[in-house]
Amino acid sequence: MDKLGSMSKDGASSSSTKRKSRRPKYSKFTQQELPACKPILTPGWVISIFVTIGIIFIPIGFASLFASERVVEIVDHYDKDCVPLRYTDDKLAFIQNSKTNKTCIRRLTVPKQMKSPVYIYYQLDHFYQNHRRYVKSRSDSQLRSKSDENTTSNCAPERNSPNGAIVPCGLIAWSLFNDTYKFSVKNKQLGVNKKDITWKSDKGNKFGSDVYPKNFQSGGLIGGAKLNSSIPLSEQEDLIVWMRTAALPTFRKLYGRIEVDLEANDVVIVTIENNYNTYSFGGNKKLVLSTASWIGGKNYLLGIAYLTVGGLCLFLAISFILLYLIKPRPLGDTSYLSWNRSASGVHIFTS
Repeated sequence: MDKLGSMSKDGASSSSTKRKSRRPKYSKFTQQELPACKPILTPGWVISIFVTIGIIFIPIGFASLFASERVVEIVDHYDKDCVPLRYTDDKLAFIQNSKTNKTCIRRLTVPKQMKSPVYIYYQLDHFYQNHRRYVKSRSDSQLRSKSDENTTSNCAPERNSPNGAIVPCGLIAWSLFNDTYKFSVKNKQLGVNKKDITWKSDKGNKFGSDVYPKNFQSGGLIGGAKLNSSIPLSEQEDLIVWMRTAALPTFRKLYGRIEVDLEANDVVIVTIENNYNTYSFGGNKKLVLSTASWIGGKNYLLGIAYLTVGGLCLFLAISFILLYLIKPRPLGDTSYLSWNRSASGVHIFTS
């Protein structure tokens, strides 16, 4: 019995030692004893925070709206008007017929002075560049390096041609926008600067200077614009702009810049080559001429958002001030808690 008792004691002591050995080394971090800031949100602090946010946000909102109001923008919805009358009921036949004349003349009146640079955008509606299969149909490695020319596994159905791999491959490149615009004012041709219309990171890192178009748009079905095979992809900025896919079905992409001022009431003659097929999926095409401000183009949403948040904060601050003055409550008063009310029927028992 003594032997068994000693064995049991030894076993208990050894198990006790094992349990103790599993304890983490004491530190203020593991025991959550680090010094911490525990601010008490008194009525004064809460009201001050809301007032501060309101005072900051409301002027920013007014400044944003004022800047947006100063932006001069001309939007021309030309896709329907650029279809001949005999093709009004069959626009798809017009756009798919290579023998029809796609040239269209538009006259745009400048409402206010537009100081240079005047940005040229094309806008597409109901075009889902964010579709999963469309977004995946590209080869980033092929775009970057000539050595990956044959890396086209993700580019279906625009992967290969009878003459070899397509460069650039994929549906995104294949559907490149191909409407063109020429501008003139008072019989004077306006130059369109297409340089530096892309993100520098895209041009420098995503498109190689040794990669040239090859077998592009050589199949039976042409999707969009063709590319100059003697110019590397890093210099084909229209393609680079198009390859940055849009997140929403309505989007604008930069076409170029007019680097002269346009005076009020000037009539801009726009010669459009209406080539891009948006009629098969019910899309719309628009030409946009716009100046810019410190917040970019015309956009009232940002200013309205700042004013809404700032106004709401001021409203809450005033409400809390009135509530504090009409029905004040001492700091730390627990009489409002449910377990301290006799009507609740809840009692706290202490030993």
